[in-house]
Amino acid sequence: MSFTNFDSRHFDDAEKVAVNTALASLELAVSEKLANLSAAERQQYGSVNEQNKLIINKVKGFNDAQSSLSSPDVDWREFNNDFDTREFLQTAILRLQSLIDGLGNAKILHDYDNYQASLTDYDFAKYKASTNAVGFQTKVAEIAQFFNSGPRATGTDTPTP
Repeated sequence: MSFTNFDSRHFDDAEKVAVNTALASLELAVSEKLANLSAAERQQYGSVNEQNKLIINKVKGFNDAQSSLSSPDVDWREFNNDFDTREFLQTAILRLQSLIDGLGNAKILHDYDNYQASLTDYDFAKYKASTNAVGFQTKVAEIAQFFNSGPRATGTDTPTP
């Protein structure tokens, strides 16, 4: 895949509206179910690590297969609802993360494309400034501030990260 002129992947207006509508719909659908935890709450409730998830799965398995061995002090309907919701959310998170990764990668390529085109334009402005064309000295000076203090005129320096 070429990493310049990523133009075949632009969103037209209708696609932007469709994406924004889908996101708004998703936000509305989950708005009543979201939680906002403080750092302390995340620490307190975030202790269900992979090992503890295995315990949960084993307890659920016993309850499903041999409910007579399950504690009467546990609300098993609530337990199963929590379990099903957790699985649903995990699947949704994985799907969303895959979308986020793909969108992030596409954005990186568009950023790269913009940066390469900007460097080309800057080189053109330097060329025009060298011919004393009106306005280009100002443009070069304005853009030059984003590069190392080395000699950009040689085209070998790069912007400071």
